[in-house]
Amino acid sequence: MGSRGICDRVAVVGMGCTPFGEHWDSSTESMLVDATSAAIASAGVAIDDVDAFWLGTMGSGMTGMTLSSPLALDYKPVTRVENYCATGSEAIRNACYAVASGAYDMVMAVGVEKLKDSGYSGLVVPGPANDGTSTAASAPAKFSYLVPAYAEKYGVDRAQIKEAMTRIAWKNHYNGARNPRAQFRKEVSLATIANSPIVAGDIGLFDCSGVSDGAAAAVIVRAEDALRYTDKPIYVKGLSFVAGPATGVRHADYDYTTFPEVVRSARDAYAQAGVTDPRAQLALAEVHDCFTPTEMVLMEDLGFSERGLAWKDVLAGTFDLTGELAVNPDGGLKSFGHPVGASGLRMLFECFLQLRHEAPAERTVRAIAEGGRNLALTHNLGGAPGRCVSFVGVFGSERTT
Repeated sequence: MGSRGICDRVAVVGMGCTPFGEHWDSSTESMLVDATSAAIASAGVAIDDVDAFWLGTMGSGMTGMTLSSPLALDYKPVTRVENYCATGSEAIRNACYAVASGAYDMVMAVGVEKLKDSGYSGLVVPGPANDGTSTAASAPAKFSYLVPAYAEKYGVDRAQIKEAMTRIAWKNHYNGARNPRAQFRKEVSLATIANSPIVAGDIGLFDCSGVSDGAAAAVIVRAEDALRYTDKPIYVKGLSFVAGPATGVRHADYDYTTFPEVVRSARDAYAQAGVTDPRAQLALAEVHDCFTPTEMVLMEDLGFSERGLAWKDVLAGTFDLTGELAVNPDGGLKSFGHPVGASGLRMLFECFLQLRHEAPAERTVRAIAEGGRNLALTHNLGGAPGRCVSFVGVFGSERTT
């Protein structure tokens, strides 16, 4: 049984997002100030107007004081949350439900991570003790299992899958080259991507997301109050988070061609939002492209492609800016890197810009430019194939209930 949801009961009225990159001269505190200042300016409010805060960070702070100190908050509640790579989205989810419950009138969801100074990539803490079924393989190695498994199950030549992976990286770098907040702002040729050094299995250097620092923030209010702050609010349609039972790695029937957690969270979010055909109804999707085969498999788990056909849709340009459904129009993790606590909010920021028609013309997705669609999706997963968590959020520019 899924959640009842809070469709059209909560709205995002302001957002801020720092550039992502190697911020050697910026601290966690300064990035938090920059992101939250931009968010409250966007909403036309003051920091004292915010009743409560949810901060998502994995390794850049241990308590709510990580936020309250640099913002000099006047004894406001600040809840620090963490849920692997869905940490920023978890801040959004908790903040939205707090407003929907009636506990607060205005809250802020904030995400931050400073990875470059830590020397770590991705998850910044050692894995917890386990029953021995969780391998010590690197993240690229674990996600590389997707490629041979997919090839075998659907009878696709691995060279064709590699071509699709290359196309995904090319697409996301193309989009990121048009985004001033992206870490990597250069197009990369198909040949360069295809011939990059192998990291693990069929995964090359350009199939992997980067390491960066960044922060983002959102101001959230009740839907009925939203027009007091902006004439272009973004309404929350569905929010779903699931933590898998982590049994895939020890069950013989798990075949490494799907993330069941993503399937479940997508199904729940779509039911909340009234989405029955995501490929036709969504204008854009921001998905967790930690590695290019991940994005390919996600196209099927999220219902954008039929099983076994995502690679063909990728090569056909279906998910390009000018395609039927733009995926990662801001450049994705591939162009931004993945400061864990900030990524989910960065994804929402792109949806915020696109749905409000504030994205630059060269990066405006086809479905927005042509009109007729007003829904966007964000997705994060954290962990590895067979044992992960997943978040799916659906947002829209029109309130229908």
